[in-house]
Amino acid sequence: MVSPETLRTPLFVPADRPDRFEKAAASGADAVILDLEDAVAHDRKEAARTSLRSDFTDLPVLVRINATGTPWHEDDLAALRGLNLSAVILPKAEDPTSVAAVSEVLGEATPVMALIESGLGLGQCRAIAALPGVCRLVFGSIDYCADLGCEHLREVLLPARSELVLASRLAGIAAPVDGVTARLDDLSETYEDTVHARALGLTGKLCIHPVQIPEVRRAFLPSEAEIDWARRVMASGDGAVSVDGAMVDAPVRLRAKGILAQVEAA
Repeated sequence: MVSPETLRTPLFVPADRPDRFEKAAASGADAVILDLEDAVAHDRKEAARTSLRSDFTDLPVLVRINATGTPWHEDDLAALRGLNLSAVILPKAEDPTSVAAVSEVLGEATPVMALIESGLGLGQCRAIAALPGVCRLVFGSIDYCADLGCEHLREVLLPARSELVLASRLAGIAAPVDGVTARLDDLSETYEDTVHARALGLTGKLCIHPVQIPEVRRAFLPSEAEIDWARRVMASGDGAVSVDGAMVDAPVRLRAKGILAQVEAA
């Protein structure tokens, strides 16, 4: 079964729409995120909590709760008791102490995926990633841009994405999950965003519609050219040799081995 550490195509579904739960699970996503936060209107929060369940699928089920300090946060945590969840996504993760408190309430069986959505969150992401209950960082790029007043462009967000990758590596946890691509009428944007994220070292992407899932999955798979290169590298023997006019040594073989491992796991 896919674990929170290896999720690539988790799909959001509003938690107050239980009629969509099974459809989301059948969409091709590798996990379902029941959303109590942005996808649910204020007057529907309680209905969303009462609809929470995890028995509609064998896929990992995650819940995005409302942020610490909001009027709904404590009730969200209480509603999770007794649910068999793979992880909880905590939005607006900024204060390591608050993140640790959520993790303590959930217990060891339910890890936290910390959603970094602000300048303060990015500044604290190394400390957050190092917390015992945190299994992964997630980039809330749209909220991050709103917080900083910057454009939602790949070159603008490059430092933030790179910092999340580095923070995850330093903490010894799985690589981060990238944020959503809001545009749905041009799926090439979803694909290109994911290719960019993969190149930086992120290994998953939040999906907001089933049509995005094939594009995200395709973008995370190595290309035929990469696979061919990796096979030739692994067949090149030991020591320093030349492949395609470039030096190949142990670190290059490690990258080639990782590419082939992705193919085998697909």
